[in-house]
Amino acid sequence: MSNEKLPGISQFDLSGKAAIITGGSKGLGLAMAAGLASAGANVMLVNRNEAEGQQAAEQLNDTYETKASSFSADVTVKDQTEAMAQATLDAFGRIDILINSAGINIRGAIDEVTEEEFKQVMDVNVTGTWLCARAVTPQMKQQQRGSIINLASTLGLVGLANRTPYTASKGAVVQMTRALALELAPFNINVNAICPGPFLTEMNIPIAETEEAKKFIVGATALARWGELKEIQGAAIFLASDAASYVVGSMLTVDGGWTAK
Repeated sequence: MSNEKLPGISQFDLSGKAAIITGGSKGLGLAMAAGLASAGANVMLVNRNEAEGQQAAEQLNDTYETKASSFSADVTVKDQTEAMAQATLDAFGRIDILINSAGINIRGAIDEVTEEEFKQVMDVNVTGTWLCARAVTPQMKQQQRGSIINLASTLGLVGLANRTPYTASKGAVVQMTRALALELAPFNINVNAICPGPFLTEMNIPIAETEEAKKFIVGATALARWGELKEIQGAAIFLASDAASYVVGSMLTVDGGWTAK
């Protein structure tokens, strides 16, 4: 290696960049939004609850020097995802990062979960991810730069009983990420996915103390505990930054070692 000084930690600097985070008003979405804001990015929080989104944006504005805004949209509606992209352009003048964090989980045996519930999970987790990526792609192509980060799951890589809607949806997100990564790489748009393991989000609180969770989820991790929300931030900052410029079509697991076993 030459004596040329390499950029190092400066590659993680997101100053001047604009990010959209769907499902950004709480849980992993808000944690990742806070991480990006701490690294210098302006953030647009997208969710269906307008008051909740505004409150989360105010929280970020009170904490970080960058600008946070909120936009109310249903990610399963094409016109609303396109309006989301336009609102971000109006607010920040660019779209550099999209984190597709909006998602739902309906648990149950296959003969107990209804067809409507299965379709609902697929619509939010799969169609919503696709529509949001579709909405930001023209601007990112015009900029010849961008980063799309999909929230898949360890359950998109391995199976778990009584999770057919969720595992099917997250498996689809994994494959969508790979296909879109190949499609958009020529435009200098990096597409990757984060595969979180057992984080104690609002989605998982109802099962946190069950014997199933203790044995097959938390008990199966190398660290033997739930993940803390702050522990997703590093992965999000990395994939959104220039430090990940050669990372394309990757599934980054953040799971306490769950899939290592």
